[in-house]
Amino acid sequence: MTVVLALVLLVLSVCSLFVGVIDMDIRSLLSGDLEQLEIFLISRVPRLLAILCTGVGMSVAGLIMQQLCMNKFVSPTTGATISSAQFGILLALLFWPGSTLWGRAVFAFGAAVMGTWIFVWFIQRIQFKDVVMVPLVGIMFGNVIGGITNYLAYKYEMTQALSSWLVGHFSMVLRGRYELVYLVVPLVILAFVFANHFNIVGMGKDFSKNLGVHYNLVLFMGLTIAAVITASVVVVVGSISYIGLIVPNVIAMFKGDKIRGTLVDTALFGAVFVLVCDMIGRTVIAPYELPIELIVGILGSILFIALLFYRLSNGRKAVRLKAGSTGCGAVPDLEGGKG
Repeated sequence: MTVVLALVLLVLSVCSLFVGVIDMDIRSLLSGDLEQLEIFLISRVPRLLAILCTGVGMSVAGLIMQQLCMNKFVSPTTGATISSAQFGILLALLFWPGSTLWGRAVFAFGAAVMGTWIFVWFIQRIQFKDVVMVPLVGIMFGNVIGGITNYLAYKYEMTQALSSWLVGHFSMVLRGRYELVYLVVPLVILAFVFANHFNIVGMGKDFSKNLGVHYNLVLFMGLTIAAVITASVVVVVGSISYIGLIVPNVIAMFKGDKIRGTLVDTALFGAVFVLVCDMIGRTVIAPYELPIELIVGILGSILFIALLFYRLSNGRKAVRLKAGSTGCGAVPDLEGGKG
């Protein structure tokens, strides 16, 4: 699966470089056409890199949150992380109007981390943690933060300024305005290094204590990594929902719940998913472009409903391919356990 995802991502990445309003071809680039090279280096390549970082980052953030919260429906969307990052951006616009992208990012980081911590602190004190109740609490908490954000935006006439971060899109990604999203790379590597610790913490506080793992330290470190990844994406491209919810669930259905065994596949599939949605948004009504938030929202809603019914009816069973079956003739087999 890893090799297939990597090859698909490579092919789609190359195709993405030549999808847009302005027609480009390899022959013109190789011949040294200055106009084509300028568009390629200033717009197409930065956009591709931002897409890949967004897909990888949001997927890994969702995987970490699901493991630490022991709930497959928790994600930056249903855990109030995205709403908190938007609130932080609004605070930056209000109290530091002339702030740069990095200045707004500092506010977004702080608000996203704080909002995620409060959400997890709150669900830890819920006695009956139904599989659906936890994300519903997160959605309601996120709506409260979103309501406060909208109220302040209307009161101080910041609605138009904030609108760029309410809907995710890559149309404004240009060289010099997207490099913040590179923070995703070291944070994903850090998540891979501490993947086993996240698995242990996901087993519960008593289990972690027996194995000598500091439960609260690893929990808050993982949540901080997920929150900072989410905030860096929101600051650059805006809000993109469902990626951190859908992608880890799809991969877990095939490869189980162990982070170290699924993190690479989750990252690759997340990048492929975002890249496909972006290409659809650029071509469906060309020469105009649909925000990727709209495409991801449509596909994500459908997949979310399907996953909801699957999880409620099958629990944590994983879809496995029988040994020796490959290609289109592979027969899915349901196996119990965590994979």
